[in-house]
Amino acid sequence: MDSDTRRKQQQALLTEALERKIRLHAQHLYDQRGQAEGQALQDWVEAESQVLANNILAPLYRKSREGSLSSPDPQEAGA
Repeated sequence: MDSDTRRKQQQALLTEALERKIRLHAQHLYDQRGQAEGQALQDWVEAESQVLANNILAPLYRKSREGSLSSPDPQEAGA
């Protein structure tokens, strides 16, 4: 495996770990609100903001999210 492939795999793992932390924090916010429905996006955005606020990996996470937003998942597009 070349170094570029290894670096991309490591970045993907780090991004997945950050996303997992955000997901858990969003769940915590949902639980704090008494599990009231209808605010999933707000919970996610708040959790994302709080988790990334002082995280050295925030730029890597944001860069990976920008890439995923600009190129839709082929499975979601029905390909």
